[in-house]
Amino acid sequence: MKQLLLVFIGGGLGSVLRFIIGKHLNSPETGIPYGTFAANIIGSFIIGIVLGLALKHNTLSNNTVLFIAVGFCGGFTTFSAFAYEIHVMLKSGDFVSFAIYTIASFIIGFLAVFLGLYLVK
Repeated sequence: MKQLLLVFIGGGLGSVLRFIIGKHLNSPETGIPYGTFAANIIGSFIIGIVLGLALKHNTLSNNTVLFIAVGFCGGFTTFSAFAYEIHVMLKSGDFVSFAIYTIASFIIGFLAVFLGLYLVK
């Protein structure tokens, strides 16, 4: 029960922070969702650091990993918003933004995870 509560609280905090970032960074003028992009990259970096610390140094408890990696990062990053935003880009015919946003999200997201893991080596 404690673990469920940790994931629940972490997820709520992550979701609220993502909402705030999206509210301030998503650009209705260009249609490019900078807030979602930032949240996904930052979340990828955080999960890389957290899991790297947990695996390599065994410095984080299982509850801390659940709270941050599963809860916070799970609520903070969002594949569903990403999927919707690329749908909107495709539907509007903005293929350049679609390609840049999609490729950059995957590549930079993966690199952020690897960087987080590398930094805790």
